[in-house]
Amino acid sequence: MTVLDKFRLDGKVALVTGASSGLGVGFAKALAEAGADVVLAARRTDRLAETADAVRALGRRALPVGCDVSDPAACTAAVEAAIAEFGKVDILVNNAGIASSVPATREDPAEFRQVIDVNLNGTFYMAQACARVMQPGSSIVNLASILGITSVLMPQAAYSASKAAVIGLTRDLAQQWTPRKGIRVNALAPGYFDSEMTAEFDEGVLERYVMPRTLFGRLGGAGELDPALLFLASDASSYLTGVTLPIDGGMLVS
Repeated sequence: MTVLDKFRLDGKVALVTGASSGLGVGFAKALAEAGADVVLAARRTDRLAETADAVRALGRRALPVGCDVSDPAACTAAVEAAIAEFGKVDILVNNAGIASSVPATREDPAEFRQVIDVNLNGTFYMAQACARVMQPGSSIVNLASILGITSVLMPQAAYSASKAAVIGLTRDLAQQWTPRKGIRVNALAPGYFDSEMTAEFDEGVLERYVMPRTLFGRLGGAGELDPALLFLASDASSYLTGVTLPIDGGMLVS
């Protein structure tokens, strides 16, 4: 096996949450390009058809599944659908997430709770459901955020708290499941990428608070996160678990 062969995912089945838009679409396509069949899970099922078409265009099989990750039963049902269609799940990409940007003194408790329910609880529920069926050698990749490690002077208490918790959850699941089940659990901590989520910020906010904190002076571009995902999902990272990998344009050293 060559070094590049270790990044291949031929014969693997990957489940990607939040696969209807943004980074999730890119992840699904990258996994398919590397050889994996892909289960596409999201609440917005009407938008999954387009992602499924993109996966199939790359010569891989796709299974769209409606799923609200904040509902444990829905996570179990998504995994059961994957098993029924493909017989296994080798890779989980816990990408589903939402954000809020409200000053902490004004943030509604229900809104704060919803962010935690999706970003943290949903990550755990789906990881739990997949770990029950995964075989040794499988990989779970959780989507944390650079805001789980640092801040950019914007009010994002709920989002930052949820992503810091995902980093802690990743460590704990790794220490539980790697020695006992042979499942690796790692996380990506993206900085700010050009995506549907960042498009929701008011005009000028990213230019004022985010771009000056990166060493490149810009947002991450389409596809710049995908190679890191393939590294963590594939055998290229076979001796790596419990790690959070920042892909942040140098924000942590600026």
